[in-house]
Amino acid sequence: MRDIQREIQDHLDSIEAKQQVTILLAAESGSRSWGFASPDSDYDVRFIYMQKPKEYLRIDPKKDVIEWQLDEVLDINGWDLKKALKAFAKGNPNILEWTMSPIIYRKSELWDRIRDTGMRYFSEKAALCHYYGTASSTYHEHLTGDTVRYKKYFYALRPLLCCRWIERYHEAPPVRFAELLGLFQNQEEDFPDALFDQIQLLLEKKVISEEKEQNPHMPVILDFIREECMRQKRISTETPDDHIFDLTPLNCVLMESLGIRLEN
Repeated sequence: MRDIQREIQDHLDSIEAKQQVTILLAAESGSRSWGFASPDSDYDVRFIYMQKPKEYLRIDPKKDVIEWQLDEVLDINGWDLKKALKAFAKGNPNILEWTMSPIIYRKSELWDRIRDTGMRYFSEKAALCHYYGTASSTYHEHLTGDTVRYKKYFYALRPLLCCRWIERYHEAPPVRFAELLGLFQNQEEDFPDALFDQIQLLLEKKVISEEKEQNPHMPVILDFIREECMRQKRISTETPDDHIFDLTPLNCVLMESLGIRLEN
């Protein structure tokens, strides 16, 4: 029987050896980390790596991504540390989700310090725009036909629930779909029982359905996605810009990571 976990670790070891980098974080991204994988879902492995310190002093910097493998089972690629820190600075939800993933394949103590600094740069504006945009694109590209792939419902539902979470708590939303959904259980005024029940049914169907299988629409869910997209478009537009523009903490953590001593 194929040991996927061992394969992933072997790939990470090979990346470090062949690319001469140190992997600081490797985590699952996508449906497996969100908690609604299909039987044939692939493994989306995302990692953050650090090069040798001298590589950051080049006039001609090396490529800041490693695209290692993409096939029907494994999707493995990573970002350089500096690219990851720039993403934190922009409030990029992707780097936040990798950091908060419930499925961690590898993590260094150094990453814990980097994470603590990067998470301070969470931006409600950036997150709301990102999640609304993802849901809206999914709706228009995949949910307007006569049938639907059930995974596409989740690719709209999850970002919309992330938007709701941010509205309520003003913080980065959790990665697991079940945790997001639990926020709205028994809250009839915001989330009707009929909708909650249909999503639970959808979860049951999703875990036994193939990724590309076409299915009839579930009108209660589709109506919610359509209406919530319109609401989140307005909210994301009206939310003030709250980006943090002082990058000193991120610059400091980069230099510390490279072993550069900071003078007072």
